[in-house]
Amino acid sequence: MEKQDKKRLPPPAPENAPPHYPEVTKESDFSSPTLANAIDDEEAARPPAVPGEDGKPEPKQERWNNNKRNMFRYFTVLYAFILMGMSDGALGALIPSLRDYYNISYTVVSLVFLAPFVGYILAALSNNLIHHYFGQRGVAILTPTCRLAGFIPLAVHPPYPSIPILLLLVGFGNGIEDSAWNAWVGNMHNANELLGIIHGAYGLGATIAPLIATSMITKGSLPWWTFFYVMIGLSGIELVVMTWAFWSATAKVHRDSLAAVASSTTTPQEGAGEKHQRTTTRMVMREPITWLMAFFLLGYVGAEVSLGGWIVTFMIDVRHAPHFDAGLVVTFFWLGLTVGRVLLGFVTGRIGEKLAITIYLLLCIGLELLYWLVPNFIASAVFVSFLGFFLGPLFPAAIVAATKLLPKDAHVSAIGFAAAFGGGGAAIFPFAVGAIAQKKGVGVLQPFVLAILVFIIILWWCLPGGLKPGGLERARENKEPVGYEVRKGWRLLKEKTARSGGVS
Repeated sequence: MEKQDKKRLPPPAPENAPPHYPEVTKESDFSSPTLANAIDDEEAARPPAVPGEDGKPEPKQERWNNNKRNMFRYFTVLYAFILMGMSDGALGALIPSLRDYYNISYTVVSLVFLAPFVGYILAALSNNLIHHYFGQRGVAILTPTCRLAGFIPLAVHPPYPSIPILLLLVGFGNGIEDSAWNAWVGNMHNANELLGIIHGAYGLGATIAPLIATSMITKGSLPWWTFFYVMIGLSGIELVVMTWAFWSATAKVHRDSLAAVASSTTTPQEGAGEKHQRTTTRMVMREPITWLMAFFLLGYVGAEVSLGGWIVTFMIDVRHAPHFDAGLVVTFFWLGLTVGRVLLGFVTGRIGEKLAITIYLLLCIGLELLYWLVPNFIASAVFVSFLGFFLGPLFPAAIVAATKLLPKDAHVSAIGFAAAFGGGGAAIFPFAVGAIAQKKGVGVLQPFVLAILVFIIILWWCLPGGLKPGGLERARENKEPVGYEVRKGWRLLKEKTARSGGVS
């Protein structure tokens, strides 16, 4: 009997041997959703931490090329940002055609910019909920679906009152996508460079869209709505590819990743008996950093899209350029923005986000003044190209700065809210330019953009951390409040003034 029992029992495992798990083959990387895929995603959601007995271990950052699935997802995000750029960049080139076709004023045609603002606000408020209940899979399906819901009716040139409503749907999709993928890539290793590349993809889309739209209208003698045939086809491809890439990134994976981060940054004594509490949008809206970043991005996106949206009209009405040549100028602007995001992304992280953005904004202010005051077509094309180049890295650098100042479990909520709220700048500021231009002329574009640039550099200086590399991380460790450096500088200035007054 003893021999028979021994035969039935499995051989004992060696002492201290690691647990055995079924092998998951690499061939499942791009397969349809399976248990193996779900296991891979859940494991990827748990960032490994540096072990420590008394201290709080820091979770390691995810890498874009960690595995084949991450690489595939990153490339699909690049494609999505190209379409987002095409969606935003084409509007400026289409405005003259919309005005002529519907016989409407600057103010009325500017509604095409204002309507998406409502979509961006809804995206800012719902981004965290979508992640919590549907995960990245929900984002991947929802955003191209919203674009298709807007582009398909636009392709049949409906009455003008319906166009702003359709663009609201497009704005909601863009806002969700913008906030979700910024938060995802912003948490990766080498985030400055990677964000620079995805925002460079946005700039590439915004570069080619005006060129395609202008060529179709002026060279091909096609009506303006035929451009949306192109966008429908590209958005349909996005729906298939993004769903495939992110199918296994479920809500459970997202919630588990937040719980893993919370447990990895909490000591056993602190975490004993406590359940991780979800960080909600309402909670991060109480943080001054969230609002400062939101208004910085609102101003930045407003300046970028106001220029991109009204350059064509400005060059035609003020610089008296032919339609096709004016379309080339806005292409140079978006091209400069694309190159700046990719190239300067490798510079920004090395000198520090705070100092780099200060330098870029000061150069932008100088170039904007030259673009405004030098009434020459070729000079305008050169100035606007360099203006785009130095504007380019501002958005990704601001996202990286936010990840350094905010706790990790607040990134999806806070960065998602700030990015989506900031995306509303693409609506309200171009609309304001159009409304003012109705009475004062489109020449108001330049002082308007200049005022925005001055406003956002003041906001940027209010971030804690100083201008030295590593200052943002030290500000988070020391819990420095917003405006800390400004108040510190003001006190030093007062003390120096008092001393110099006493000596005299």
